[in-house]
Amino acid sequence: MKILITGSNGFLGQHLCISLANKGFDVIATSRGSNKLEHLKNIQFQAVDVTKKNEIEVVMLQFKPDVIVHNAAMSKPDDCNLNKATCILQNVTATEYLIEAAKKLNSYFIYVSTDFVFGENGPHNETAEKEPLNFYGKSKLMAEEIVANSGLKYAIMRPVFIYGKQLANMKSTFLHWVKNSLSNGQKISVVNDQQRTPTYVNDICNGLIAMIEKQATGEFHLAGKDILTPYQMAVILANSLELDASLITPVTSETFVEPVKRAKKSGLKIDKAIRELNYQPVSFEEGIRLSFL
Repeated sequence: MKILITGSNGFLGQHLCISLANKGFDVIATSRGSNKLEHLKNIQFQAVDVTKKNEIEVVMLQFKPDVIVHNAAMSKPDDCNLNKATCILQNVTATEYLIEAAKKLNSYFIYVSTDFVFGENGPHNETAEKEPLNFYGKSKLMAEEIVANSGLKYAIMRPVFIYGKQLANMKSTFLHWVKNSLSNGQKISVVNDQQRTPTYVNDICNGLIAMIEKQATGEFHLAGKDILTPYQMAVILANSLELDASLITPVTSETFVEPVKRAKKSGLKIDKAIRELNYQPVSFEEGIRLSFL
């Protein structure tokens, strides 16, 4: 089975390509720029800008994938708010181009979305009302609607607060920043009034593999089972790595001025994924151990 991944150079993209290749799938990794997985011989790479229709058409005709996992996105809410036209191009128009190409091949289409399509009062299940609080969330919801109305066999997967092992050429995540700061004896302030369901990246990969193998359709939430604030995450990490948790000060979200609104009580419910995909996420403590030890 040929599986094409967009956004293969990103955090989830790299982990997903590796997991799929390890399971024996024929993986076509696509992203802008050079290949960050060039050390892996069992993954084919093609540089593709998903905002350019002709580049998408060329790669689709060349590889004819059975499955397309659309993971590429403009994903920083503040950037999306400042550059709305670019956000629409990368998150909405690019999805339209990929859907058009997928229709010609009748590919199974998996869209990687976000918990930002919801508003407050999480954790949310798949049928919760969509009430995005910022332009990033709105753009991802627009793309979801394009996928849902495509006529293709499709699935929409929503993760939240992804963490995991930092591979070569990867940017640091929040938890890596916490670890590096505490390792250097730096005091840090971390928000304690926002709730999330942090998700270990390998759990997402396993969930997506189950979706592909079952050709699952509809909406699925792949998240962690623990509801935690960023401060609680930081303290658990510190204790797990035997770092000084007293260097971490809990603060409210008002401490940091952010251009766009974010939910204070977010997160995703995973009952459907557990029931239909046999999704079995690790605890946050175990995820930290697997990521850092």
